[in-house]
Amino acid sequence: MQQPGPRHRRIVAVELKERPLPLRLESLGYNPDQEPFHRPDGYTVYHWLQTVSGAGRIEWAGRSETLRSGSGLLLPPGAPHRYRSADATVWKTVYMTFSGGEAAPLLASLGLAAPGLYRWEEEAPLGSLLLDSLGRLEQAADPLGLEASQQAYRFLLALGTYASADAGTAVMQQLRQLEPLLAWLEANLHRPTVSLDDMAARAGVSGRRLNTLFRSLFGLSPYAYLLRLRIRRARELLLSRPDAPLRLIAKDSGFRDVSHFIATFRRLTGDTPDRFRSGRP
Repeated sequence: MQQPGPRHRRIVAVELKERPLPLRLESLGYNPDQEPFHRPDGYTVYHWLQTVSGAGRIEWAGRSETLRSGSGLLLPPGAPHRYRSADATVWKTVYMTFSGGEAAPLLASLGLAAPGLYRWEEEAPLGSLLLDSLGRLEQAADPLGLEASQQAYRFLLALGTYASADAGTAVMQQLRQLEPLLAWLEANLHRPTVSLDDMAARAGVSGRRLNTLFRSLFGLSPYAYLLRLRIRRARELLLSRPDAPLRLIAKDSGFRDVSHFIATFRRLTGDTPDRFRSGRP
């Protein structure tokens, strides 16, 4: 892998509040001499930290691990953590922060738990992928943040493909426990009658336990997670069925009535369904 150089590099993606992206890259950077950080309240959005060379010591969720080359840590919003160089050598890192209504469902569909520690083989492209993305974005004119969002998708898809999780037995057990339910929600999100009791029964746990699992893994309640799946489906239908009335889009996305659909769509995306479909700013 080509060495990235001695200077700190960072891009901050543009955010258009009128048209928020489903997956938004907030920042992407390379730090040639990673300084210590302590965030008792965590970071405001999802945070990925990866070692380029050297090693770091990172603490989160009662765990303390050494982050070496070929490994990285994915943290959800608000997760307390601290990190520093593991020894006297220079610790070089790359990092990515991201958010958006599709972030949690995308991570779940890829089997990526947050918090989670991930490792990969030396020949995997993950070692250089973020540095390549950083180089592209430094050269790109990206006034809408679309290229930045694409690079975030690209990295997360590669992470889900090439990395193996060392997220802790408890976290991975929780994710495996929810996998059948997550697949069932994808197949049944069009049904407006899906309730917390239905979800809990599918997962084989109580409603309270289900809420704890979802908040621990995704930072969302089960219902909030389902709403984001429905809005994702609505986005797909709005673009693939441009002449369909909103009441049918709402129905096929699992909403009982069009007014609830419009209000939820606007709250979660910052846009109205009609404006989203027409592409107007």
